[in-house]
Amino acid sequence: MPGTQPIKVLKFCPRCGSGDFPTESERSFKCGECGFHFFINSSTAVAALIFNIKGELLFTRRAIEPHLGKLDLPGGFVDPGESAEEALIRELKEELGIKVEDLNYFASAPNEYIYSGFSVYTLDLAFFAEIESLDGLKPMDDISGYEFIKPENVDFLELPAKSMQYFVKELIKSNDRNKNTDKPA
Repeated sequence: MPGTQPIKVLKFCPRCGSGDFPTESERSFKCGECGFHFFINSSTAVAALIFNIKGELLFTRRAIEPHLGKLDLPGGFVDPGESAEEALIRELKEELGIKVEDLNYFASAPNEYIYSGFSVYTLDLAFFAEIESLDGLKPMDDISGYEFIKPENVDFLELPAKSMQYFVKELIKSNDRNKNTDKPA
């Protein structure tokens, strides 16, 4: 279900409240009264790539819309003043009660997060996360459960976020490349 584009919703200047707030481009507005120039920029979100000893990737089940009940990677939005790494450490503690030992950047991908029918554009950053322990994982906050799945066995219909699909597909490609380089010539 597509969201409503911000360009179709924002009608008043957030600085002075004027209705003289025309679009200047597909991603900006400029107030005719006070001159305030407003841009539609991406929000930042983070996702963790956590593997168990069997090589299965940790997925969560969403407890809220959008995509209630569907698969997701653990993570969430970066708060103002937070680094991506700080946000991911916070989100993993809030969602699963786990402590991060180390994070390593993997990839980024754009996404469109539909919230209350409104399109929020995001840039999602994925990190490999080393966890102190996977014992005692507890679904909390906005997740209802979790499961471990081998990346190549993921049902992409169960993983609706395009950025999360991208990360899993890149993991599979990376794994395939590694298998090919391990073979003797």
